[in-house]
Amino acid sequence: MRKQDQDAARSLVEYLHPAVIRIVRANLPRRAAEEDLTQDIFVKMFEKLDQFQGEVPLEHWVSRIAVNHCLNAIRAQKVRPEWRMADLSEDQAMALDAVTTGAVHDPLPSHLIGARELVEMLLEALSPKDRLLIRMLETEGLSVDEVRQVTGWPARYIRVRAFRARRKLNKRFGTLRKEGRL
Repeated sequence: MRKQDQDAARSLVEYLHPAVIRIVRANLPRRAAEEDLTQDIFVKMFEKLDQFQGEVPLEHWVSRIAVNHCLNAIRAQKVRPEWRMADLSEDQAMALDAVTTGAVHDPLPSHLIGARELVEMLLEALSPKDRLLIRMLETEGLSVDEVRQVTGWPARYIRVRAFRARRKLNKRFGTLRKEGRL
Protein backbone atom coordinates (compact mmCIF):
# COMPACT_ATOMS: atom_id res chain seq x y z
CA MET A 1 0.00 0.00 0.00
CA ARG A 2 2.84 2.39 0.72
CA LYS A 3 3.96 1.81 -2.87
CA GLN A 4 1.03 3.72 -4.38
CA ASP A 5 -1.18 0.63 -4.89
CA GLN A 6 -4.54 2.12 -5.96
CA ASP A 7 -6.56 -1.04 -5.26
CA ALA A 8 -5.19 -1.33 -1.75
CA ALA A 9 -5.91 2.35 -1.13
CA ARG A 10 -9.47 1.98 -2.38
CA SER A 11 -10.01 -1.09 -0.17
CA LEU A 12 -8.59 0.75 2.82
CA VAL A 13 -10.91 3.73 2.28
CA GLU A 14 -13.93 1.42 1.89
CA TYR A 15 -12.98 -0.40 5.10
CA LEU A 16 -12.40 2.75 7.18
CA HIS A 17 -15.15 4.95 5.71
CA PRO A 18 -17.96 3.88 8.13
CA ALA A 19 -15.86 4.69 11.20
CA VAL A 20 -14.62 8.00 9.80
CA ILE A 21 -18.05 9.17 8.65
CA ARG A 22 -19.48 8.33 12.10
CA ILE A 23 -16.86 10.54 13.76
CA VAL A 24 -17.41 13.35 11.25
CA ARG A 25 -21.21 13.28 11.70
CA ALA A 26 -20.84 13.37 15.47
CA ASN A 27 -18.49 16.36 15.36
CA LEU A 28 -19.60 18.20 12.26
CA PRO A 29 -19.11 21.96 12.46
CA ARG A 30 -21.87 24.18 11.09
CA ARG A 31 -21.90 24.61 7.32
CA ALA A 32 -19.29 21.91 6.80
CA ALA A 33 -20.07 19.21 4.28
CA GLU A 34 -19.45 15.83 5.84
CA GLU A 35 -18.09 14.32 2.64
CA ASP A 36 -15.58 17.18 2.29
CA LEU A 37 -14.35 16.66 5.84
CA THR A 38 -14.21 12.90 5.30
CA GLN A 39 -12.21 13.33 2.12
CA ASP A 40 -9.80 15.70 3.89
CA ILE A 41 -9.32 13.12 6.64
CA PHE A 42 -8.45 10.39 4.14
CA VAL A 43 -6.04 12.71 2.33
CA LYS A 44 -4.36 13.48 5.64
CA MET A 45 -4.27 9.76 6.48
CA PHE A 46 -2.52 8.90 3.21
CA GLU A 47 -0.07 11.79 3.64
CA LYS A 48 0.88 10.51 7.09
CA LEU A 49 0.72 6.80 6.34
CA ASP A 50 4.49 6.47 6.56
CA GLN A 51 4.22 7.64 10.21
CA PHE A 52 1.96 4.71 11.14
CA GLN A 53 4.09 2.31 13.19
CA GLY A 54 1.50 -0.36 13.95
CA GLU A 55 1.66 0.09 17.74
CA VAL A 56 -2.12 0.65 17.80
CA PRO A 57 -4.78 -0.72 15.45
CA LEU A 58 -5.08 1.22 12.19
CA GLU A 59 -8.72 2.08 13.00
CA HIS A 60 -7.64 3.86 16.21
CA TRP A 61 -4.88 5.74 14.43
CA VAL A 62 -7.29 6.93 11.72
CA SER A 63 -9.93 7.75 14.35
CA ARG A 64 -7.44 10.01 16.11
CA ILE A 65 -6.72 11.79 12.81
CA ALA A 66 -10.48 12.20 12.23
CA VAL A 67 -11.16 13.54 15.72
CA ASN A 68 -8.28 16.01 15.52
CA HIS A 69 -9.35 17.16 12.06
CA CYS A 70 -12.93 17.76 13.27
CA LEU A 71 -11.64 19.63 16.34
CA ASN A 72 -9.52 21.84 14.10
CA ALA A 73 -12.52 22.53 11.86
CA ILE A 74 -14.64 23.47 14.88
CA ARG A 75 -11.88 25.74 16.19
CA ALA A 76 -11.51 27.44 12.81
CA GLN A 77 -15.24 28.03 12.70
CA LYS A 78 -15.25 29.39 16.25
CA VAL A 79 -12.58 31.96 15.34
CA ARG A 80 -14.92 33.47 12.73
CA PRO A 81 -18.44 32.59 13.79
CA GLU A 82 -20.96 33.46 11.15
CA TRP A 83 -24.58 32.49 10.75
CA ARG A 84 -26.32 32.55 7.41
CA MET A 85 -30.03 32.38 6.87
CA ALA A 86 -29.46 29.06 5.09
CA ASP A 87 -27.96 27.67 8.32
CA LEU A 88 -31.21 28.23 10.19
CA SER A 89 -34.16 25.88 10.25
CA GLU A 90 -37.45 27.20 8.90
CA ASP A 91 -38.74 27.82 12.44
CA GLN A 92 -35.53 29.63 13.43
CA ALA A 93 -35.68 31.79 10.29
CA MET A 94 -39.31 32.68 11.06
CA ALA A 95 -38.37 33.59 14.64
CA LEU A 96 -35.48 35.76 13.45
CA ASP A 97 -37.72 37.46 10.92
CA ALA A 98 -40.31 38.12 13.63
CA VAL A 99 -37.67 39.61 15.91
CA THR A 100 -36.14 41.84 13.23
CA THR A 101 -39.55 43.16 12.19
CA GLY A 102 -40.49 43.81 15.82
CA ALA A 103 -43.38 41.33 15.83
CA VAL A 104 -41.88 39.34 18.73
CA HIS A 105 -39.81 40.62 21.64
CA ASP A 106 -38.43 37.25 22.78
CA PRO A 107 -35.62 36.20 20.39
CA LEU A 108 -36.21 32.51 20.97
CA PRO A 109 -39.88 31.71 21.61
CA SER A 110 -40.06 28.39 23.43
CA HIS A 111 -42.52 26.90 20.94
CA LEU A 112 -39.96 27.38 18.14
CA ILE A 113 -37.06 25.62 19.83
CA GLY A 114 -36.90 21.93 19.09
CA ALA A 115 -34.98 19.44 21.19
CA ARG A 116 -32.11 19.26 18.72
CA GLU A 117 -31.78 23.04 18.57
CA LEU A 118 -31.80 23.16 22.37
CA VAL A 119 -29.02 20.58 22.60
CA GLU A 120 -26.97 22.42 19.99
CA MET A 121 -27.50 25.72 21.81
CA LEU A 122 -26.31 24.15 25.05
CA LEU A 123 -23.32 22.44 23.42
CA GLU A 124 -22.17 25.69 21.81
CA ALA A 125 -21.41 26.98 25.29
CA LEU A 126 -18.69 24.33 25.56
CA SER A 127 -15.18 24.34 24.15
CA PRO A 128 -14.62 22.12 21.08
CA LYS A 129 -12.85 19.48 23.20
CA ASP A 130 -15.65 19.41 25.76
CA ARG A 131 -18.28 19.26 23.01
CA LEU A 132 -16.48 16.33 21.39
CA LEU A 133 -16.16 14.55 24.71
CA ILE A 134 -19.83 14.95 25.64
CA ARG A 135 -20.94 13.77 22.20
CA MET A 136 -18.71 10.72 22.37
CA LEU A 137 -19.74 9.76 25.90
CA GLU A 138 -23.41 10.73 25.87
CA THR A 139 -24.57 10.62 22.24
CA GLU A 140 -22.46 7.76 20.93
CA GLY A 141 -22.39 5.92 24.25
CA LEU A 142 -18.67 5.25 24.15
CA SER A 143 -16.92 4.17 27.34
CA VAL A 144 -14.10 6.19 28.87
CA ASP A 145 -11.64 3.59 27.60
CA GLU A 146 -13.00 3.80 24.05
CA VAL A 147 -12.75 7.60 24.16
CA ARG A 148 -9.19 7.25 25.45
CA GLN A 149 -8.29 5.01 22.52
CA VAL A 150 -9.79 7.41 19.97
CA THR A 151 -8.46 10.66 21.43
CA GLY A 152 -5.27 9.54 23.13
CA TRP A 153 -6.26 11.46 26.29
CA PRO A 154 -5.67 9.85 29.70
CA ALA A 155 -8.75 8.28 31.32
CA ARG A 156 -8.54 10.53 34.38
CA TYR A 157 -8.44 13.62 32.13
CA ILE A 158 -11.53 12.36 30.27
CA ARG A 159 -13.51 11.76 33.48
CA VAL A 160 -12.61 15.14 35.00
CA ARG A 161 -13.22 17.04 31.76
CA ALA A 162 -16.57 15.29 31.23
CA PHE A 163 -17.62 16.11 34.81
CA ARG A 164 -16.78 19.78 34.31
CA ALA A 165 -18.47 19.88 30.90
CA ARG A 166 -21.66 18.42 32.35
CA ARG A 167 -21.61 21.07 35.09
CA LYS A 168 -21.25 23.78 32.43
CA LEU A 169 -24.20 22.33 30.51
CA ASN A 170 -26.35 22.27 33.66
CA LYS A 171 -25.39 25.85 34.46
CA ARG A 172 -26.18 27.00 30.90
CA PHE A 173 -29.50 25.15 30.99
CA GLY A 174 -30.38 26.84 34.29
CA THR A 175 -29.49 30.24 32.86
CA LEU A 176 -31.67 29.72 29.78
CA ARG A 177 -34.53 28.52 31.94
CA LYS A 178 -34.19 31.50 34.30
CA GLU A 179 -34.21 33.86 31.31
CA GLY A 180 -37.46 32.25 30.18
CA ARG A 181 -35.98 31.03 26.89
CA LEU A 182 -37.08 27.44 27.54
